[in-house]
Amino acid sequence: MNTLLGNLPAVTDPNLIVGFDTSDDAGVYRLTDELAVVVTADFITPPFDDPLLFGQIAAANALSDVFAMGGRPVTCVNLVAFPSKKLGMDVLAGIITGAREKIDEAGAVLAGGHSVEDPEPKFGLAVTGVVHPQRCWTNAGARLGDALVLTKPIGSGVLLNANLKGWVSQDDLTACTQSLVALNRLAAETAAEFEIHAATDVTGFGLAGHALEMARGSGVRLELTFADTPLLSGATAMYERGMTTGSNATNRQSAGPDIEFARVLASAEEELLFDPQTNGGLLFALDEREADELVNRLRDAGIAAASRIGTAVEYRDGPYLIVQ
Repeated sequence: MNTLLGNLPAVTDPNLIVGFDTSDDAGVYRLTDELAVVVTADFITPPFDDPLLFGQIAAANALSDVFAMGGRPVTCVNLVAFPSKKLGMDVLAGIITGAREKIDEAGAVLAGGHSVEDPEPKFGLAVTGVVHPQRCWTNAGARLGDALVLTKPIGSGVLLNANLKGWVSQDDLTACTQSLVALNRLAAETAAEFEIHAATDVTGFGLAGHALEMARGSGVRLELTFADTPLLSGATAMYERGMTTGSNATNRQSAGPDIEFARVLASAEEELLFDPQTNGGLLFALDEREADELVNRLRDAGIAAASRIGTAVEYRDGPYLIVQ
């Protein structure tokens, strides 16, 4: 996708603060010296059969892009692809009801939507948010010596796939579901009280892929400590049992030589770094002296998985991401 966008004519509007060139989570356009809009869209296929749960997860996933930019979501528009001849309107009503719950929780409003007939249901949101032009976050601002803080555990991709085979325990599935529906609003609001140099949410490219985007965009090398990275219960076991996802191989291939493992990890541990997340956590880069305080504040706010997982160091050549 980046190659495709790179072939398009350059955008020269000076009010476009954040565009597609840094692979950020959303676009940011300055309206005045005090106000910018954050725009994004995202939709997913159903991770569960439960329509309400599908709507909640899809909405939380789309809203996360605005939180990852330091913005406040304002309006949402439903994006619906639905097999109306196969599934009843009660199913669609359940999906939209679930989404509405998360939109309300985010402090935004549902302003409308658009639907098309499709043999496979898909649902998401186009979200517009607001942010001060000088206080928006991007994934390209990490500085030498910064610490990296992650707010949610990884591993939801493999757990969702394994659940289709009935391999996941009820306790592990419940923990995964709770993570999937949890908005990143509280994490973003807590972090906004600190000087965040770079931020991104961890979604389809996995932790490694999104960390690489931050490293490349910032011109630094990121060193991640796997042992400090929070994991969803049962995720490692699913990879050890032979489960994977349709994105792991692609995510690993995309990382290519830009990732290096400084110590030997088990195969399942490596795979977790490429595991695609839906509504994953926020990854922050901030001054090392403030990182522990941020983690403590996040945990005090109820974000128990918040962890310090790495450091930004000087990049000269070679891989942008080192895992140790």
